[in-house]
Amino acid sequence: MTDFSLIETLRYEPEAGFLRLRLHLARLTRSARRLGFAGAAAAEARLREAVRDAEGALRVRLTLDRQGVIAITTAPFTPLPADALWRVRIASTRLDSSDRLLRMKTTRRGVYEAARNEFSSAEADEVLLFNEKGEVCEGTTTSIFLDDGHDTLKTPPISCGLLAGVLRTELICQRRAQVARLSPTDLQGGRLYVGNSLRGLIRAELVV
Repeated sequence: MTDFSLIETLRYEPEAGFLRLRLHLARLTRSARRLGFAGAAAAEARLREAVRDAEGALRVRLTLDRQGVIAITTAPFTPLPADALWRVRIASTRLDSSDRLLRMKTTRRGVYEAARNEFSSAEADEVLLFNEKGEVCEGTTTSIFLDDGHDTLKTPPISCGLLAGVLRTELICQRRAQVARLSPTDLQGGRLYVGNSLRGLIRAELVV
């Protein structure tokens, strides 16, 4: 498994700096250690250098390959409005819960691209994936959260075959979310959200 890089996609704001920077760096370092990738220790300095002259909000994408080579790209970023509502659909493409690489954010994106391509952008803002057991996993670029009427959001465990999302980790640490296996039926019985560290938590409407 050498034909991919690790990725972190961060949000930078001139007044606040990088949102959730420590969680991003921790995930990158943990993944690099497990895979034997060099160079993760240089990531923070490279990120700060990349935004040194920034005057507005940015989407910052960092990649780290096995040899320790870091590449960073930036682009202007416009946050979603607070009342944004995304239409989401369910892909027929399935994730393999035994694939441990799904727990890390990498450039190996084939399964997510296949799911996203099942629907046009006019049909869905995000596409949700289940695993081979029919358990709810994640979106193509987001984690899934369900408000079922209790005080804490439910989000699927990574053992189902999904990314340890940075926003997901933050919400669990803040006790605003807890891990729970979700079935397709569960998604229709509560208030659905998707989200990631770049865009935050987004209200979602399941289109069936």
